[in-house]
Amino acid sequence: MKKIKEVIVVEGKTDTAIIKKLFDADTIETHGLGIDEHVLDFIEQAQKTRGVIVLTDPDYPGMQIRHKIMERIPEAKHTFVSKKDAIGEKKLGIAEAREEAIINALNHVVSFDSTEESISWNEFISLDIIGDKQKRLYIYDLFHLGYGNAKTLFKRLNMAHITKEDIINKLEKEKID
Repeated sequence: MKKIKEVIVVEGKTDTAIIKKLFDADTIETHGLGIDEHVLDFIEQAQKTRGVIVLTDPDYPGMQIRHKIMERIPEAKHTFVSKKDAIGEKKLGIAEAREEAIINALNHVVSFDSTEESISWNEFISLDIIGDKQKRLYIYDLFHLGYGNAKTLFKRLNMAHITKEDIINKLEKEKID
C-alpha cells in the first residue's frame, strides 16, 4: 500500500474511508461546505508540517471548498477526479468514484502558483478552446486540472505554469499515441 506523506483534505467520513482503503494516508475532513476557521487553521498547520493535497468532490460545493482553501493556503497541492469517474447511483463525489480514478488522481497532483502568467489570453483564444466544450474537457483531463468553464481552465493553466507550447505538444503527442 502506497504511503502518502502529505495530509489529504477531503469533504467527509466516506471520503476518508475510501482514501484509507487505497493508501496509507492521513486526512482532514472539511465537513462539506461547513468548513470553518478551525478546520482551515488545522489545514494550514498541516501544510507547514507535512504539506496538504486537496481532493474535493467534482461539483460546485467541492469547488467552493477548494477556493476557500486556496485563498487561505495558496501553496497547497491539488488533485482532481473527473465528474464522469465520480458518479454513483444517487450522488456525485469522491466516495462514489472508481478506485482507479482516485489512484490516478493522487498520482497526478498539481501545484498552483498565480504569480506569473504562462499563457496569455490571446494565446489561449488561439487554441480554439472557447466554444469547444469537448476540447476544453480534454485539456482539463490531459493536465489533470479538474473541471470547469473556459475561464477557469485559463486560470488553472496559468496557476500550473502550463504554456501554449505545452498544450500543443501534449495534444500532438496524444494524437500519435
